[in-house]
Amino acid sequence: MKQLHIKVLVGLFLAAGVLAWGGARLWDSFGTLPSVPVAAPVVLALIAAVLAATAFNLRSRLRAQRERRPDAKGVDPLVAARSVVFGQASALVAALVAGLYGGVGVFLLASGIDVAPRREQAINAGFAVLAGAAVVVAAIFLERVCKLPEDEDRPTAGERRGPRA
Repeated sequence: MKQLHIKVLVGLFLAAGVLAWGGARLWDSFGTLPSVPVAAPVVLALIAAVLAATAFNLRSRLRAQRERRPDAKGVDPLVAARSVVFGQASALVAALVAGLYGGVGVFLLASGIDVAPRREQAINAGFAVLAGAAVVVAAIFLERVCKLPEDEDRPTAGERRGPRA
């Protein structure tokens, strides 16, 4: 499984933000821009909480297993792999969603937040971006918790064990 790269997440965030900003400008010129839902930051914050709770749970179980505590409950490798996949997928989607709300938020700020509904939408969009960043941080933490320790004795791709013939 490949490790999640910050550059990919930032690129996805920026691309979605630019497209959302342009889409918001176009949509607003034809009529009323749809509102930013209040539930968006709440749902993203819940996902971040689930990821963080999973990471802390797995970290304590792995630590107990490494320390060979008698009451240690082992971690199934398949559970760890599924957790990492869930975290990576959540981070990718959160970067996309945060970019969309970030682009809409920038448009709302640039067009003026003198009107109360637009100000509320800009605040909701800002909270959605922050909650999306929390999902990304929790997912990266979960990925780091489930990472296998490096094995010094394992040969790399170009090396072979034993004498050459």
